[in-house]
Amino acid sequence: MSIINTEVKPFKATAYQNGKDFEVTEADLKGKWSVVVFYPADFTFVCPTELGDLADHYEQFQEMGVEVYSVSTDTHFTHKAWQNASPTIAKIKYPMIGDPTGRMTRNFDVMIEEDGLALRGTFVINPEGEIKIAEIHDLGIGRSATELLRKVRAAQHVAANPGEVCPAAWEPGADTLAPSLDLVGKI
Repeated sequence: MSIINTEVKPFKATAYQNGKDFEVTEADLKGKWSVVVFYPADFTFVCPTELGDLADHYEQFQEMGVEVYSVSTDTHFTHKAWQNASPTIAKIKYPMIGDPTGRMTRNFDVMIEEDGLALRGTFVINPEGEIKIAEIHDLGIGRSATELLRKVRAAQHVAANPGEVCPAAWEPGADTLAPSLDLVGKI
């Protein structure tokens, strides 16, 4: 069964952000757009490139009313140590969630059980707490914050404009489509 259009399952985890730790639950993902980005582990190789790319674009997500959460099966203590040790991770301003029990990782179906690590999963969640975008990558394939921004903009546009859909590579200001029988075979 697809996770798309399902509500985020209950979880409770500890996040690290701006020198503080705090509890995060599924309720925190409601009331605004959220992006949840799972990654395998702290102190690795592809992960800091992705998280640094998100940090470089975090202000744009915030301007769109979107909160970004990164999640790994490490603890929030490990997130703090990594942020203290890595110049790339030091620039992160969004919450970094520790999921050492794997509950949240399993809820989003990205747990690699034999390793206790997460696949590279990206989820866009609407203000109602429903998953609108789910993308899962193999461990060796990094993601792009620029492409994620485009997808979130498209999801927000579709939510705000019922009856419209966004074609491939759609950007704000570009034409959308209004599906109908008159359009069949004309694209």
